[in-house]
Amino acid sequence: MKDYKASDVRNVVVLGHSGAGKSTLIEACLYYTKAIEKFGAANDGTTPLNFDAEEGRRGLSCYMHLAPVEWQDRKINFIDTPGYMDYEGEEVTGLTVGDNALIVVNAKEGVEAGTERAWKEAVLKRKLPTIFFVNKMDDPNAHFAEALEKLRDQFGKTVIPFEMPIIQDGKYLGSVNILRRKAWYLDKPEEPQNVPAEMVDQVEEYYQEIAEAIAMTDEDLMEKFVGGDLFDEAEIAKGLRIGVRSGDIRPVYSGSAADQIGIRRILDLITEYFPSYAEKGSIAAKNAQGEEVLLETNENEKLSAFVFKTTIDPFVGRISYLKIMSGQMSSDSQVYNSTREQTEKVSQVYVINGKYQVGVGKLFTGDIGAVVKLQYTLTGDTLCDPSLPVHYDPITYPQPNLGMAIWPKTKADEDKMSVGIRNLCEEDHTIRLDKNAETHEQVLYGLGDQHIDLVLSKLKSKYKVEVDTTVPTVQYRETIRGKAEAQGKYKKQNGGAGQYGDVWVRFEPCDSEDMVFAEEVFGGAVPKQYFPAVEQGLRECMNKGVLAGFKVVGVKATLYDGSYHPVDSKEVAFKEAARLAYNNAMPNAKPVLLEPISKVTVTAPEDYTGTLMGDFTKRRGIILDMGVNEDGDQFITAEVPTAEMMTYANELRSMTQGRGKFTIAFERYQPAPQDVADKVIAAAKAKKEA
Repeated sequence: MKDYKASDVRNVVVLGHSGAGKSTLIEACLYYTKAIEKFGAANDGTTPLNFDAEEGRRGLSCYMHLAPVEWQDRKINFIDTPGYMDYEGEEVTGLTVGDNALIVVNAKEGVEAGTERAWKEAVLKRKLPTIFFVNKMDDPNAHFAEALEKLRDQFGKTVIPFEMPIIQDGKYLGSVNILRRKAWYLDKPEEPQNVPAEMVDQVEEYYQEIAEAIAMTDEDLMEKFVGGDLFDEAEIAKGLRIGVRSGDIRPVYSGSAADQIGIRRILDLITEYFPSYAEKGSIAAKNAQGEEVLLETNENEKLSAFVFKTTIDPFVGRISYLKIMSGQMSSDSQVYNSTREQTEKVSQVYVINGKYQVGVGKLFTGDIGAVVKLQYTLTGDTLCDPSLPVHYDPITYPQPNLGMAIWPKTKADEDKMSVGIRNLCEEDHTIRLDKNAETHEQVLYGLGDQHIDLVLSKLKSKYKVEVDTTVPTVQYRETIRGKAEAQGKYKKQNGGAGQYGDVWVRFEPCDSEDMVFAEEVFGGAVPKQYFPAVEQGLRECMNKGVLAGFKVVGVKATLYDGSYHPVDSKEVAFKEAARLAYNNAMPNAKPVLLEPISKVTVTAPEDYTGTLMGDFTKRRGIILDMGVNEDGDQFITAEVPTAEMMTYANELRSMTQGRGKFTIAFERYQPAPQDVADKVIAAAKAKKEA
């Protein structure tokens, strides 16, 4: 593959719902340009993109993949992204380095949840120039007109068809190019023909829409349009370039990736109308002081490159995927990691094509590639010229909210599990492993059950570690509502020196999260040197409440009396006496169970508002706020017991057909209802007996 400069590179992130045919479309482009010799449409793990064994087993994309295609002396870096919501982190990664978006739509299903998410992320959030490709027109149940109507109804009139399929008796025969007002049939692809009579009016209507949109991009074109004159091909090309780049025009094309229909048109459209990275002119970075620095997007600028993905290969080692933001990166060079403040050695620069790394001498501005075996560099880091240290903001990933407690099936695998999870977390920033000191559980968090299943499958296949899983233990708390006092007397005599400790302790509620210790001993009933031992004994007891064994909070413990022995009294004896006083008094202090309450904010289309509110009610939630966000979605903020939210990520997806998202954060503890407390206490008792 030859070198391409910024003006010749198009970075296109391919988005859409799972099953729309994104990977197949990219593979069709590879096959059409003779980059691959064999074309296979099934996601069976043998295709150029979905090559990972887990993708083959699931029959869908789980990871972001890169596929460079050379066309008309241009290079198109296709960035394939998963459409399934559990792998949204990979989609965000692709969007971070894409300069343009190609949204693939299933002609049979039309606008789906993944289509809507792609629009919000690519268009509303990032303002990327966008093209739609209505795929699977070979399907007998394909409905281009319905798919187009849904696209325009949902996303606006900037979505304009540039061609219409010719369908007779349910068969896809060809298409009409609206700009040229000519028809091309599949059996005679080189011979333009007249538009079928029944399509003339519709073609003319869309032509006028395109002409008006083109006219809006330039004053001279507007003047010609108002005068009733037709645009020539050069004027059409000029207006379309401006319109697509500005987002005023979002063309809709159609075809069948599996049957290689419409591939040439898509390649032409991308190279002709999508902007190159060089057209940005400049890009903002930050220096060490956090001040903005503008860098020119050309090869003559100082080097800066953003590392957007990391994979760990058992044979190659760490592979750092990067995009050259300015300047150029050469093999056998040194670069500065401004994030880690370390110098790295670049031995070889690669272009990534699916699972293959192809060595090249240089990577120029705007291009995407990889380097291997960097010592310090991680995802989100910036590599740059040592003479101009700059950095770019890291990627913001979706929050993993579904947790599962995991532990290895055999104790011998504990170290291997830790290494494996650490490496997987380095590759995927939407997973997180928390080691809970209170419950002694290791909790793996992901975006959904399929995401967690993928991680555990990789752990098994790549690191040979099998794990068991359970729902994580909810961290309840215990406190008291009343006041109680009791004696704790510890006396042990087995011959020789004995042990003696005697304390009276009063327990009462207080506002502190931690235990408050006080002493009111008079006359030296308990010598001061034993106060720390009493306090330590009580604090250790507070880690296990008398109801269900959960940590005790909001308690003031006052040592107010006791006795000692001049010979046998020791710190360990007073510590044990404090434990006895705790066990004797706390059951009489009206202990109660506290449950954790989380603050939850859900966003989803307004159609689901009633369902979501009803669901919160079932979960004992209290609605705090409602409204509409900047994307036009409804948001609902509520306080809900944490125990009711443990599997909410999966249930929300089911309720909203994948259109809902949520954030969750711990808010406070409050007394649990009696029926809830009884169940928790009974479960704790059964667990202890077992």
